[in-house]
Amino acid sequence: MIGLKGRLNVIDNSGALIAECINVLKVKTKKKSTGFATVGDEIVCVINKARPALRAESIGPTTGNIQKVRRGDIRRAVVVRTRKSELRPDGRYVNFDDSACVLLNPKGEMIGTRVNGIVSSALRDLPGGAGGPGGRWSKVLALATKVV
Repeated sequence: MIGLKGRLNVIDNSGALIAECINVLKVKTKKKSTGFATVGDEIVCVINKARPALRAESIGPTTGNIQKVRRGDIRRAVVVRTRKSELRPDGRYVNFDDSACVLLNPKGEMIGTRVNGIVSSALRDLPGGAGGPGGRWSKVLALATKVV
């Protein structure tokens, strides 16, 4: 459960390292929408820590890692894992060591091109998730190194 001022690791290659939640977007499909985000919910976050940007003269003729986000940027993100235990349909409780997110552009697509880390399989089981061919988070699940 991610609330206001909650800190998350960013696990894509957009250049951000740590993001802080400043708003949880309401989910209309849930019966009771609380002020906390769980796996699969969208949040608005501010980038607290990012990788340093490379200077143009140090890049040279090739294009190096040009960072897509900077410190202080306000972006949308989807929560892909949380520290809070979640109950699976088979009766197991699953929790992770940290909370993590993947940054999104205003259209709802991923900013990064890779996902470096574990993603919760609860993302797949959401209504409108990756269950069908046009699942909302199917690209995040496809690019993840491991889905647990």
